[in-house]
Amino acid sequence: AASGCGSILVYNALTGKRAFVLNCGQEDRLPTTQLRWRPQQALSKTKNVLVSVSADGRVLHWHASSGRCLHEIVEPDNQLFCVDYMADGSQFATAGRRREVHVYDECTKKLAAVLSGGEEGRTPGHSNRVFSLKFHPTMRSVLVTGGWDNTLQIWDLRRGHAVRAIFGPHVCGDAVDIAQDGETILTGSWRVDKQLQLWDFRSERLMETIPWRTGASLAQPCMVYAAQFSKTGSRLIAAGGSGANEAKIFDRQGGSVVGNVLGLTRACYSVDFSNSGTMLAVAGGD
Repeated sequence: AASGCGSILVYNALTGKRAFVLNCGQEDRLPTTQLRWRPQQALSKTKNVLVSVSADGRVLHWHASSGRCLHEIVEPDNQLFCVDYMADGSQFATAGRRREVHVYDECTKKLAAVLSGGEEGRTPGHSNRVFSLKFHPTMRSVLVTGGWDNTLQIWDLRRGHAVRAIFGPHVCGDAVDIAQDGETILTGSWRVDKQLQLWDFRSERLMETIPWRTGASLAQPCMVYAAQFSKTGSRLIAAGGSGANEAKIFDRQGGSVVGNVLGLTRACYSVDFSNSGTMLAVAGGD
C-alpha cells in the first residue's frame, strides 16, 4: 500500500499484519502514487521486487524483504501517477503530468522509448494528466492509458505514439484494466453515473455500462477511483471510489453485485485481486 507521506507498507495477506515498511524516515517526500510487483517470470534472479512511482517524478525499485532500494530513476519536471509492467516483466512504463508515456528496460533500467502525441486523423494523444496505464496482456507492443481528458489512448510501441482512442471515460485513478483474453477494456470514471463501462478493444465500441445501483435509490452515488478485473478469467470486477466511500464486486455475467465493502469513512482509492482470485484488497483515505 502506498501512502501520502511517501512510505510503502507491505502486509501479509494471510495474517493481516504489516510485514515491511519501505521508504520511511524521509523528510519532505511527496506521495507515492502507485505500486506494481515485478512479474515472477522476469529474468532477474531477485524476487519480491516492486516498483513505485511518486509525485516528485521518482521511479524506485524496492526489494521488499530487505527494505533496500535497488535502483532510482528521476523524471525531471514530471509528476508520476501510474506504472505497469509488461506481462513478461521485461519492460515497464510510467505516465503522469506530462501527457506522455516513458517505457524502460527492466534489466538495464534505461529509457527504451518515449510515446507522445497521436496519429493524424485518429487521435492527438492525451491533452491532460494520465492516471492509469496498462500493458495489453497478449500484444507486447500495445498499452492503454486513461486520464483527465475523458479519453483512453491506445499506444503502439513500434509507432511511438497513440494510434487509436476511446472517448468518454473520465479516469482519475487506477481505473483502466484489460481482460486476460485481451478483448475487453474496463474503465472506471469519477462521475455520478455511467461509472463502470466495458469496451471492445478492437472496435473501440461501448459494450456495456454496469450500473452501480439498480432501481431507484436515494443513496449517495459513488464516483469511481479504482477498477480491476479478477486475475482468474476476468469474470469478476472490483471497483471503489468516493462519495458513497465504498467498494463493490460485480459478476460480469449479468452485472450483479456479489460483494460490498461498506462503512469506509473516506474514499476508496485502490482495489486489487489476489493472483488466485480468492482475496480482494481495498485501500483508501482511512
